[in-house]
Amino acid sequence: MTAGSRGDVAPYTGLGHGLSRAGHEVTLVTHACFAPLVAGSGVGFRPLPVDPRAELESPRGRGLHRSASGAGKLLRVVEMARRLVGRLTDDLVAAARASDVLLLSGSLGPLGHAIAEGLRLPSMGVYLQPLAPTREFAPPVLGGGSWGGTGNRIAGHGVLLAEGRIFAAAVPAVRERLGLPRARAAEGRRARERQRWPVHHGFSPLVVARPRDWRTGLGVCGYWWPYDGDTRLPAELRDFLDAGPPPVFVGLGSATVPDAERVSEQVVTALRRAGLRGVVQRGWGGLAADGDDMLTIGEVPHSALFPRMAAVVHHAGAGTTAAGLRAGVPAVPVPVQFDEAFWSARLASLGVAPTAVPLRGLTTDALTTALVQVTRDPGYSERARALGTRIRAEDGVAPVMEAVNRLTA
Repeated sequence: MTAGSRGDVAPYTGLGHGLSRAGHEVTLVTHACFAPLVAGSGVGFRPLPVDPRAELESPRGRGLHRSASGAGKLLRVVEMARRLVGRLTDDLVAAARASDVLLLSGSLGPLGHAIAEGLRLPSMGVYLQPLAPTREFAPPVLGGGSWGGTGNRIAGHGVLLAEGRIFAAAVPAVRERLGLPRARAAEGRRARERQRWPVHHGFSPLVVARPRDWRTGLGVCGYWWPYDGDTRLPAELRDFLDAGPPPVFVGLGSATVPDAERVSEQVVTALRRAGLRGVVQRGWGGLAADGDDMLTIGEVPHSALFPRMAAVVHHAGAGTTAAGLRAGVPAVPVPVQFDEAFWSARLASLGVAPTAVPLRGLTTDALTTALVQVTRDPGYSERARALGTRIRAEDGVAPVMEAVNRLTA
């Protein structure tokens, strides 16, 4: 069960495919618009209401661009999510009634756990970001970094309190509906901690090592790669790739941008100043580029495209960051909001990206400088190739498989 943008859904298609191949009957429960992602994977699908793209493109969603980064924007998102989460409950309960085990994303963990408890089903978390407080870094949703050991943990607990606000109405309502004693979302979180509720994290320990102060039951598995049934690239894209040196990919994924025309112009100008060809993905933001040295594309499998790139310029969402690392190509992160600054910092610290160029305050000069640096300094490519080889050797599905087998034994 998961909710959010494409990046909050796609990794679970690969995780589900792995579980399905091992003999489990797997159903992905998420927004109806993502049904095509499971085609051919052997994973079933149960739709949830709410179109996340429509919400982000609504006046309320676009208002997020006017928010300052960090805690202020987080609070606005919390209120937006709080209004939407109640619309998911009926379908989540119905899907759970047809299940034996619930695997819950971080976006639905508190509500899904209450449903599992009410239906007496085993459950566990399958998270794409590190959400548990730690002294080692500040909460990724606030941009990561470090506020000092104590400050990091305090901030982590503050984020959990904000998360509790999202489910403040939905969790008590579902508990009453399923005959459980009254309890708030925060009480459910404390119960999960006492019970050492298992959470498996779908990112590589080479990218974010398991924090040493995490409790028992919190593990880091390795990435869950999206299921790509058809990895053929469109003919126009293949022809463009074959017509010259490896280009640079530019895409902002599911992020929306306040002025797509301006950002597109900055991207194209920076690429040309750096002497680079470009493959620009429209994404939810609507980027576009024209000219013999540029190609605008829609959705294509990152697993097939990224290995053919000289570098990837992206918003540093968890999934796109992972795809670039898997391909072994360097990156220029252009974080937009939330955990993207965290993943950007990880890319820089690993030596596979220069300093991030945040979308807020993006300039052509800054992007040009980063592009020249990442494509002309061979160290970035060498480090990216070496790291990609190690990451591709990991098996992120295996630990989840073992845990599911224990829950169903």
